[in-house]
Amino acid sequence: MRTFGAHAHPAVPAARPTDAERVRSVLAAAHSMTVVTDGLRAEVRHLDGSDPLGRLHLHPADSVPAAEDRPAVRLEFTDVAPTPVRDRVRARVTILGRLLTPYTQEGTESTCLEFGRAVLETAESTAYVGLDELEIAEPDPLAPYEAGMLTHLLDDHAELVTLLLRLVRPQPAAGVLRALPVAMDRYGITLRLESRDGHRDARLPFPSPLDDVEQSGPQIQALLSKARRLSHRNTLPA
Repeated sequence: MRTFGAHAHPAVPAARPTDAERVRSVLAAAHSMTVVTDGLRAEVRHLDGSDPLGRLHLHPADSVPAAEDRPAVRLEFTDVAPTPVRDRVRARVTILGRLLTPYTQEGTESTCLEFGRAVLETAESTAYVGLDELEIAEPDPLAPYEAGMLTHLLDDHAELVTLLLRLVRPQPAAGVLRALPVAMDRYGITLRLESRDGHRDARLPFPSPLDDVEQSGPQIQALLSKARRLSHRNTLPA
């Protein structure tokens, strides 16, 4: 089976963020989180897109003396698609641990947390991420800008979404009702193809991974140029 546009090379799975990178990206773009400790739930809504790990110092469990009076804590984050697709929740991230210093919403001091584990839940799987992986991983360079980029693409350039459909393999079935951009990261754009019976996601990889947001324009233009070169005319509604 040949990759579309190739002549003799075997199909290669499109590169994707690692689980740890996905967790860091969700945190970097988060505008709110739920803190659960001592049986109480508190909604924190003033993150303003700043990575909450900037105010949390994560410590490995074996680096601090054991103590029974340290309250367990859960930090919950929900990654919601910025476009009006079906099943808008793309991922849920939970960080589990124990508080080493008190946590307050209004405080400006950093909170120390004995790290237990991070849990990444998506429609495809549940993954567990350790502290070593989390500390090494970098958030996606597009994470803080993704929502604005996708809504701009859909609201102001919907015809380009239709154009990108020419790159989808396998080709969308006739029953597809609409296609919407659902995600974008340093490796590519993902379109959600919705039909009466459900939906599927199609990932369109960039020619090369991005190192910063300034490279996104040329990479998107490269995808559009590739789509324009195809003879197939896709008439699915966007």
